[in-house]
Amino acid sequence: MEKNGVLNYVHTKNGINGFSHEEIGDEHLSTGPETPMKPDAFLLSDEEKKDKIAALFAEIMDVMGLDLTDDSLRGTPQRVAKMYIDEIFSGLNPANKPKIALFDNKYRYNQMLVEKNISFYSNCEHHFVPIMGKAHVAYISSGKVIGLSKLNRVVQYFAKRPQVQERLTNQIGMELQQILGTEDVAVIIDAKHLCVSSRGIKDETSATVTVFYGGAFNSPEKIAELHNYINN
Repeated sequence: MEKNGVLNYVHTKNGINGFSHEEIGDEHLSTGPETPMKPDAFLLSDEEKKDKIAALFAEIMDVMGLDLTDDSLRGTPQRVAKMYIDEIFSGLNPANKPKIALFDNKYRYNQMLVEKNISFYSNCEHHFVPIMGKAHVAYISSGKVIGLSKLNRVVQYFAKRPQVQERLTNQIGMELQQILGTEDVAVIIDAKHLCVSSRGIKDETSATVTVFYGGAFNSPEKIAELHNYINN
């Protein structure tokens, strides 16, 4: 439901805005800019989480009929648990947020800085299958700069969690605005979703592009300049 130009979600026990929970997943809809987390998400230690995930994943494998006594499968539940907590979903834990140091812009470089083709892997929160793509990040310094590799690390931090591409784009943009103390931030993400190519519609050639334009990047001139840098 939209009111004064703002979209308001109407939640029911069967879905949101008339969409069933099944349709929300198949249409890749996001319910908000923040990753949905429980208040007690970090009461368990990482090791405790791994133990629980391993036990539950072993049960899933058993239900599917896999022989967990086979040497090839015996350690799979533990490997999956370690992968979830330490690797592909490590961005859920704020303790893994990259430490960012700001530096004075002593070069007095006052044009846009663009870090393009940042490769990332994420996972669709609706089906837990990969999202793979590239992020392009740009900002105009307000007097402070950060190391180039930190732009990559911010992208990776937010990518390493169950995601919706629109949310991922906004989270990166808003985080960089806060870190850099400027509205002049742009983020463009071009990604392929395996939930589109490997299931459902099974379209192997399509890709999704999402953008975040803040401050000066809302002008057609700056957008054109940014795309010129990215495409050359």
